[in-house]
Amino acid sequence: MIASLCIGGADFQTNGLELVFVSRLPRTLAVVLAGVSLAIAGVIMQQLARNRFVEPGTTGAAEWSTLGILLVLLFTPELSVLGKMIVACVFALIGTSLFMLLLKRLPARSDMLVPLAGIMYAGVIGAVITFIAYRVDLLQAIWVWMQGDFSMILRGRYELLWIAAGMSLVAYITADHLTLAGLGKQVSTNLGLNYSLVFAWGLIVVSLITGVTVVVAGAIPFVGLVVPNIVSQIRGDNLKNSMPWVALTGAGLVLCCDLLARLLRYPYEIPVGTVTGVIGSIIFLHLLLKPAPKVRGGAV
Repeated sequence: MIASLCIGGADFQTNGLELVFVSRLPRTLAVVLAGVSLAIAGVIMQQLARNRFVEPGTTGAAEWSTLGILLVLLFTPELSVLGKMIVACVFALIGTSLFMLLLKRLPARSDMLVPLAGIMYAGVIGAVITFIAYRVDLLQAIWVWMQGDFSMILRGRYELLWIAAGMSLVAYITADHLTLAGLGKQVSTNLGLNYSLVFAWGLIVVSLITGVTVVVAGAIPFVGLVVPNIVSQIRGDNLKNSMPWVALTGAGLVLCCDLLARLLRYPYEIPVGTVTGVIGSIIFLHLLLKPAPKVRGGAV
């Protein structure tokens, strides 16, 4: 975070305090909040789908959020940022729910089949977005949300991310219920859990986090996929124990990727979504080829 505050193209000596409080501090906070929220959303999604290779970016949630924003730009471009957030969250909930329904119809539930189906599902929605945006000449406008980027973050333009952070905190409070839901409907119901209610609650949390993050910073891939997998190999699958580490690691990963995005072509910037896509895809391939780790600490 200190490095993030000190790095930038503007002259730090001229207007130091104003630069920090108007631009660099809001950007750093936005990066941290986005990393925390996306990592938490990923671990919740993996519990609900009972698959360690899913996250909002591989289940179509981010693409559906972007589709909602595109429709807003097309039909009600004067809608406020809060309105865009609401629409994006609703579309993320629709997309996530459709993916979970798709999972029930898959002939097998192997670790590899589920994320591949999710990537194809997200790819179809992404193609629809690109086609519509191209036809109505909004391709350049929608690109801001299709590719994660923090370069435009200033004071007054990131505060919605505190909503995502608040939902992450609420998810931590209900972590024990989400852990039980990850055992499956039959087992969790036998243990006294209202599975349907917890399942719906988890989808709502994931959708809110995804929608808010896409509206503020755009789609940032692979954070919710690789971070929970890394942490689970060290801390186990009990969410109450692992969630703080998931949040910390998610913030650290996005911060590092944002610093790389700012330094690789300094003083110009690469979209942080590109950096996380490259690094995350490498880790994702490693996870796919690596045997499933033994659980340490137990699920309950």
